[in-house]
Amino acid sequence: MEENKVSTPAPAPKAEEAVKARPSGNPNYEPRGSRAAARPGDRKYGDRRGRPSERRGGRGGFRREEDNVQDRVVDINRISRTESGGKHMRFDTLVVVGDQNGHYGFALRKSGEVPDAIKKSVAQAKKRLYSIRIRKGTIAHEVVGHYEKTTVILRPAPEGKGIVGGGATRAILELAGVKNVVCKILGSRTPINVVRATHDALSQLKDYKTVMVLRGLKKEEDFRPAKKEEVLEGGKANG
Repeated sequence: MEENKVSTPAPAPKAEEAVKARPSGNPNYEPRGSRAAARPGDRKYGDRRGRPSERRGGRGGFRREEDNVQDRVVDINRISRTESGGKHMRFDTLVVVGDQNGHYGFALRKSGEVPDAIKKSVAQAKKRLYSIRIRKGTIAHEVVGHYEKTTVILRPAPEGKGIVGGGATRAILELAGVKNVVCKILGSRTPINVVRATHDALSQLKDYKTVMVLRGLKKEEDFRPAKKEEVLEGGKANG
């Protein structure tokens, strides 16, 4: 008769081998998807990564601050090129962006699909924003911008007048935050030329400080804020 064999339990692995077997070096570590884990991503002993919402670049992505920049598609143009294998078609889009608080930008980018071209244009336009100073919803003085065969004239207008003009010029002025202005386009009406001529006109705007210094009526030192020491000395002298 064969003797009854008693099954003996396998010897437990050594602590060092158990530590090496775990990816985090912790023998008590359990995968996030295991049933023993309370929630996926819960903190374990020796694993300080935390839940995906508690760290950057987790399941929810990086935390990005929302900006108030709006975008508007001004023009979409189809480009067709004939090659040996057939026609190669692409699209270029002209996009204008702005926060309606004195900042604007524009870009022209190409892609094989219209949505991709728009996305590239918006990203490029946001990288380089220009700023202008708006006073009472309008510009300070009349300016004239030129680009190639296009000329854009911008004149200030009283409150309630609105933006008198259209096309790409209106898109830039609205997104920049100008509410009352009269604009006139002369020459070529190509959208990209109009945008660049409008940008040339807006870049010529000057504030009160710059005009007074150019005319020689005041100096730059007159506009600098007084230091604390000068303020204290002036107060003692008056006292």
